[in-house]
Amino acid sequence: MRHIVVIGGGILGLATARELVDRGHRVTVLEKEDRWAGHQTGHNSNVVHAGLYYAPGSFKAKMSVAGNRSIVEFAREHGVPVDICGKLVVAIDESELPALSVLAQRAEANGVPAKLISQAEARDYEPEVACVSALRVESTGIIDFPAVCAALVRLLTEAGADLRLSTPALGIRPGRTGGIEVATGTEVLRADALVNCAGLHSDRIARMAGLTPRAQIVPFRGEYYELTPERSHLVRGLIYPVPDASLPFLGVHLTRMLDGSVHAGPNAVLALRREGYRWSDISPADLMETARFPGIWRLAKKYAYPIGLDEVRRSLSKRRFAASLAKLVPAVGENDIVRSGAGVRAQALLPDGSMVQDFLIETAPNQVHVLNAPSPAATCALEIGKYIADQVN
Repeated sequence: MRHIVVIGGGILGLATARELVDRGHRVTVLEKEDRWAGHQTGHNSNVVHAGLYYAPGSFKAKMSVAGNRSIVEFAREHGVPVDICGKLVVAIDESELPALSVLAQRAEANGVPAKLISQAEARDYEPEVACVSALRVESTGIIDFPAVCAALVRLLTEAGADLRLSTPALGIRPGRTGGIEVATGTEVLRADALVNCAGLHSDRIARMAGLTPRAQIVPFRGEYYELTPERSHLVRGLIYPVPDASLPFLGVHLTRMLDGSVHAGPNAVLALRREGYRWSDISPADLMETARFPGIWRLAKKYAYPIGLDEVRRSLSKRRFAASLAKLVPAVGENDIVRSGAGVRAQALLPDGSMVQDFLIETAPNQVHVLNAPSPAATCALEIGKYIADQVN
């Protein structure tokens, strides 16, 4: 029996820990917060993605299709709320039809159940939607990802895993007689291998372990509104725009949640702290680290105007945010939305300024580091856990 230390108590770290335990390993999970799923997992839109958007053959494409099935099966087996309601990706004018057609082709290549439908057919699903055509994706759903994490914690506890909250990893070094040593501030854990699922801090953990990761994490905040209860009837399910293929973000969309509320968003603005959920969350050290990274300036040169500026304006203006939603559902007005929560996406950025589009997992002796696992990583968590366990073995 090997001892594996997993750093990070989000859905990916917990899913990996469960897979390792199921394979007969002794596992310790270290989470610096006082709760599980405290950051990306607990602040996302809870969408079970179908695998529609991703390049055929990529990690994201293969793991999303498999992950869609496995996370739904897990939820149903363990009493976690889930609703496979499907979604619409809508072309709001004819200029978006070619891109919508490409999405349909990609869905077919990835094995995603989807079909192009007419404006009239789209309105059978969403009577208030504005479009000239749409792609209906049947396997998209809504789930409670924090509840998935709670179920994983129960399973790990029953299996005897060592689960430690409020326990950050403060130092990592090779073991004197092999393996790896992880300092927590109160003790030094000696293990056979390390798995880094630290999300927003994954690159820092990799550097702490002696690696020079190819990418650096740059945090992007996604802010949400929600429709007022009186206007939630305007959206029956999930409505997405045709995404900009050059960006890793899907654009502002409308999502009916399990409790019947309708979330709207997110936008995407540079966060001023790794865990910066508000404009007032500022870390000079985090900002300096970002500013010293050449990739951020090359990214800014490409996207700061007009895309980045528009995102900032939308962040600061409720009217602009509502106008973006009205492109999808014209009946939505400024008075129909109220501010909701926000999430921070751990986006891996390369020195040349390009965003890492696929999952990025790097290995070293006795180490596996997940350095890019944004959406749809929660959907794929059980599949990524299997892949990581293979690398550990």
